[in-house]
Amino acid sequence: MLLDAIRGNLTLESAVAGILACLVIIFLVLPFHEWAHGFTANLLGDRTAKYSGRLSFNPMSHIDPLGAACILLIGFGWAKPVPVNPNNFKHPKIGMAITAAAGPFSNLVAAFVGALIYNLILFLNPQGYMMAAYSGSGIMYYLILFLGYYISINIALAAFNLIPIPPLDGSKVLFVCLPSRITNVIYRYEQFFILGIYVLVFAGFLTGPLAFIQGALSKGVMWLASLPFLPFA
Repeated sequence: MLLDAIRGNLTLESAVAGILACLVIIFLVLPFHEWAHGFTANLLGDRTAKYSGRLSFNPMSHIDPLGAACILLIGFGWAKPVPVNPNNFKHPKIGMAITAAAGPFSNLVAAFVGALIYNLILFLNPQGYMMAAYSGSGIMYYLILFLGYYISINIALAAFNLIPIPPLDGSKVLFVCLPSRITNVIYRYEQFFILGIYVLVFAGFLTGPLAFIQGALSKGVMWLASLPFLPFA
């Protein structure tokens, strides 16, 4: 986001809207994402997040400075992982997979809410929407830009977390299908996978897979958000 603005790839209006969307995501959506992990784990029998003070919407409990900086710079990043002890689940692998999936799902819920608001604006004031899009100015125009960035960044975060590489959430879902002896080895060397993800992200090797996942998720979210308005079309 900031990198595009610095390179001159964004107009001032787009840069402002994009940065505001990033800040909302850092201070509201990321805490919701991590809370979703902790809340799901708590429901399934693991109280670790609750006892660690992470079953909270307080952004200061969840923000990772580097992850937040990445959201501002490139449009996706991460928060501090919520501690989870799979041994407290009745079925450890399944419980861990469900808990992990709750994070990306929370981002899709956040994107869906933004898409609903977007469709509501278009439904209530189609003329104002067209005028704002044509003129490229005014409060309506800034709101449309903000919602566009807000939706796309949330979908990017969901797509990023669904990649099945440790320690991303998608890997925990994948582990359901792997023998314990393999997952134990992967957990042991998880810190090296983290370094690998940094290299893959900044070298651009994940651009293609992420674009594919984002495209599919975006179509699904926008389609669902349009359904309440179809009877009035």
